[in-house]
Amino acid sequence: MKIGFCGTMSVGKTTLVNELKKLSEFKDYTFRTERSKYLMEMGIPLNTDSTLKGQLVFAAERASELMQEKIITDRTIIDVIAFASLSKSMKDYEKHFLNATIQPLMNEYDILFYVSPEGVKIEDNGIRETDSNYRIAIDEEIKSIIQMHGNSKVITIKGTTKERIEQIKNIIAQYV
Repeated sequence: MKIGFCGTMSVGKTTLVNELKKLSEFKDYTFRTERSKYLMEMGIPLNTDSTLKGQLVFAAERASELMQEKIITDRTIIDVIAFASLSKSMKDYEKHFLNATIQPLMNEYDILFYVSPEGVKIEDNGIRETDSNYRIAIDEEIKSIIQMHGNSKVITIKGTTKERIEQIKNIIAQYV
């Protein structure tokens, strides 16, 4: 199965993937988590400053993940589309063509979990954007993308990490 977590920044996507990695029922999966620090050190602008080249790198990472048979990832094509759409550095035509090119990849996920920011405070890890208005804007964009594409594979999860893990395990059990 190809399982992806989408959501705005600082909602616990990476935490969820790292917790799933510890569980024996997922031992055969490949796990991918955010590499923002590494990418930032390479000079790739993140968040509002994201450029076409930067978003192409993110899109290529997501596409390479989808080439795996069993993958659990804390970023999805939906996230790339949302961040590109709200980039202040990208031109409108760049956003349009990038998003139109990668949007069909959304259909390759077997399950997409939308991680709600409800009740989760922004954590400053020194890399991610901590502007609450930007966080809300990304969240709204992600929800809009999900709604616009009518993807029935998207399941909303919320609660504590423990509650979310139980929700995830219950949903995945229905597909296996």
